Amino acid sequence: MNALVLAFLNSWRGLRHGARTERAVRQELVLLVVGVPVALLLGATLWVRVALMVSLLLMLAAEFLNTAVEKLCDHVHPSHHPMIGRVKDLASAGTFMAQVAALLVWVAALVERLG
Repeated sequence: MNALVLAFLNSWRGLRHGARTERAVRQELVLLVVGVPVALLLGATLWVRVALMVSLLLMLAAEFLNTAVEKLCDHVHPSHHPMIGRVKDLASAGTFMAQVAALLVWVAALVERLG
């Protein structure tokens, strides 16, 4: 049980640090806070509501992982390096894919609701 509590506290510290220091994390947290009530109204069924909320959570998770990769890269190699740049670009592409996936889920829910 202690390990579970410690893991939660580590995650909470990471969440707070990301919210304080990263603009993209703050923007996606705002999307989550706004998106949850909208998802509850927009979703026609329980599973659509869950998909809408999960898409936002996965987008935020990808942003945290991207931030972690960028911070690690900057720590390991502070000066500009082409390979580090590629690693950062790959992490950024992962974030973009999560955003596209979330957009697809939200558009599909909207089409279903209006159709």
